[in-house]
Amino acid sequence: MDRALGTVIVAEALRGAGCAVEIHDHHFPQNAKDTDWLPEVGRRGWVVLTKDHHIRTRQNELIALLAAGVAAFVITAGDLSGPEMARAFVRAAPKMKRMLVGQPRPFIARVSPAGVVTLIVRNMPRWLRRQLRRSPR
Repeated sequence: MDRALGTVIVAEALRGAGCAVEIHDHHFPQNAKDTDWLPEVGRRGWVVLTKDHHIRTRQNELIALLAAGVAAFVITAGDLSGPEMARAFVRAAPKMKRMLVGQPRPFIARVSPAGVVTLIVRNMPRWLRRQLRRSPR
């Protein structure tokens, strides 16, 4: 779970719904850049939950997420309270689990306040695959 979602309310609600939850700040420095922690999340096979709806439009963060092979679920309404975000993610959890089984990573999906899950970035775009092939590892 991204640090922007807090450490208690959303996490406890998801755990109560049977989800395994890892908190960003329990594994990474609080001020870690997305480009630093996302590759480790990908190596560990974790899923990202965030309310950073700009992650798909900031090129460095998008590249880090997709290159790391991460599945990310983004809550779309940034003005929700902790309990409202918790309800949205808990409602969405069954759909998120199905998407994790049926959709190859990487991807980004939107979670609405009502718990509706919509795929918004699927797989790795061709331009990014080309860029990663050209860049030194």
